[in-house]
Amino acid sequence: MSLSILLADDDRKIRESGRQTLQLAGHTVHCLENGEQALTMIGRDCGVLITDIRMPGIDGFTVLERALLIDPDLPVIMVTGHGDVSMAVRAIHAGAYDFLEKPFPAEILLDTVRRALERRRLVMENRLLKKELDTAGESAIIGRTPAIERMRTIIAAVAKTDTDVLVMGETGTGKELVARALHHQSSRRQHKFVALNCGAMPEDIFESELFGHEVGSFTGASKRRIGRIEFAHKGTLFFDEIESMPLSLQVKILRVLQERVVEPLGSNDVVPVNLRVVAATKISLKGASGEGRFREDLYYRLNVVMIHVPPLRERREDVPLLFQHFVVKAATRYGREAPKVTPHVLHRLTSYSWPGNVRELKNAADRFVLGLGDELEILGGEPVRDGRLTLAEQVDFFEKSVIENELALHGGNVKATVEALGIPRKTFYDKLRRFNLSADDFR
Repeated sequence: MSLSILLADDDRKIRESGRQTLQLAGHTVHCLENGEQALTMIGRDCGVLITDIRMPGIDGFTVLERALLIDPDLPVIMVTGHGDVSMAVRAIHAGAYDFLEKPFPAEILLDTVRRALERRRLVMENRLLKKELDTAGESAIIGRTPAIERMRTIIAAVAKTDTDVLVMGETGTGKELVARALHHQSSRRQHKFVALNCGAMPEDIFESELFGHEVGSFTGASKRRIGRIEFAHKGTLFFDEIESMPLSLQVKILRVLQERVVEPLGSNDVVPVNLRVVAATKISLKGASGEGRFREDLYYRLNVVMIHVPPLRERREDVPLLFQHFVVKAATRYGREAPKVTPHVLHRLTSYSWPGNVRELKNAADRFVLGLGDELEILGGEPVRDGRLTLAEQVDFFEKSVIENELALHGGNVKATVEALGIPRKTFYDKLRRFNLSADDFR
């Protein structure tokens, strides 16, 4: 996102000098003669407000107070030619981001604005992620690799149908996330998403939990219970680790899939159900059926559409993006400022095999935000041992990750990114072409 700077000062020379300094540094600047004008321009693309304290009309402290009522997270830099320690303290206590006394060198202004914009971009990123989570719940799928793009395409194509889906992937890859994305993008999203982990369900209560029961159907059945299948009516029923479902129940599930009816324990009546079934497995159900551990007819009934969720080691280019996403979420959850993901951390992230996949990466992001141990302990583990890249491939991968991270930190601002990387602009554009990147994707 491109963020603009508002500069409010009644001194024309100060406005023009500030405009020139900031524009030469690649910033978009709006110069205003008074505080009233500045307040009317505060919006979502406003990155920093710089305001003089002594101005005709409302003074800078009033501008600060009203600006923070409009946007409590907006960095406001106070400027005065009559500054003293008590005024600076008052400004900071009132919520100002920083305080500058005229005359100030151009580099001081630029450094203060740079830091304020970094903070602002972090706030805006937090807001965007919160909005995504509010609208998509936990169904947002993060990643830019071809494997993830293909997966998103399949989900979008299948979601609006009632086709049952089989999701296959290793532990921790995000199979339930795929199921939730299918539900969220379907016409069933206003109804329930019911998840059942077949591997965590004791076999003696499995049937009752799934199908429900009538009063007196077995010892202890003192009242009628609606099973998970009936509870998911009009919504989506998700079977996680379906390979763990007892064989004795698989034939009954096959009937539910074929006839869309459920028969509670102790009842002679069948209850029609309208639902979509999404099943997830970490093993080959075809192989399991060949070994007699899973019903072949149920496998073929489930396998109308299969979505493969790639392990993290096969989408390592997504690791920095996912980690940054989890860092921002963790910072919001724990009420902390998200720490900067340094090139050293990126190197550790991309050189680790992540056997626990996305789940392990999320836990690492939590530890990183909480500051538990040093960076090596936070990211820990053994380096990649399978699917190794050549030295040249590893260098390219690391270089691309660093460029993506800097572009994200600077909201796609090329000038700021080039300065942070310390490379010529031509070299930067050459690398963008080489790695098939676009600065626009980070704005």
